[in-house]
Amino acid sequence: MPRFAANLSMLYNEHDFLDRFAAAARDGFKAVEYLFPYAFTTEQLAAQLKANGLQQVLFNAPPGDWDAGERGIACLPGREAEFRDGIAQALAYARALDCPRIHVMAGLLPAGQTREALRATYVANLAYAATEAAKLGLAVLIEPINERDMPGFFLNRQDQAHAIVAEVGAPNLKVQMDLYHCQIVEGDLAANIRRWLPTGQVGHLQIAGVPTRHEPDVGEIYYPYLFELLDELGYPGWIGCEYRPRRGAVAGGTSQGLGWLKPWIG
Repeated sequence: MPRFAANLSMLYNEHDFLDRFAAAARDGFKAVEYLFPYAFTTEQLAAQLKANGLQQVLFNAPPGDWDAGERGIACLPGREAEFRDGIAQALAYARALDCPRIHVMAGLLPAGQTREALRATYVANLAYAATEAAKLGLAVLIEPINERDMPGFFLNRQDQAHAIVAEVGAPNLKVQMDLYHCQIVEGDLAANIRRWLPTGQVGHLQIAGVPTRHEPDVGEIYYPYLFELLDELGYPGWIGCEYRPRRGAVAGGTSQGLGWLKPWIG
């Protein structure tokens, strides 16, 4: 039976952030993920997790200046010191929240730069992050993201991500396989799942409907088949529900759209 984590950056947006934990628990979620925890103290977040019986399963390392449009700095030469400071901050939060994995965003290609020119910086930064995370028994994840939603993002395909993981060679560096992004870039989701899941290098999955990024039962992907496939292949991890509710940030909007989840949540 797949295990689902509510992404609190996207779901329950009718509530203030700290109130979203209780909303997710009321709907039967046992775990949560979100983009960034850093606007809150670890004490505030840990209190919400404990009060609502939730497990923190994922969040992102600092991405640079998000409000200015940055989407990670791992591939950017000259930002190594900032990257290392961000990893230290992320690992401190992960330890305090008992979160087993952090996602490190690659970043956007600077004007005039190529992926090959940035690859050495990216690999070196990931090796550093994986080494530091391993000291705490934690995993570092990298995620291919489609360029329609995030133009110029460094990492776009599953094979690119797995090649990077192989090059770094750290056992705790894994791929975050978001099926929404994978469908837009590559399609052939069942074949991709069958190819990559048995490698043991997929550390987390995420879902959303395509093309609108609404609920998984809205759009062109038939997720029940894929959930059964994940069971068949013995996927033991979490599936992050990283989608925008079709009803928006209206009262009960997220909860009203969870009909797709009822057969799968205990």
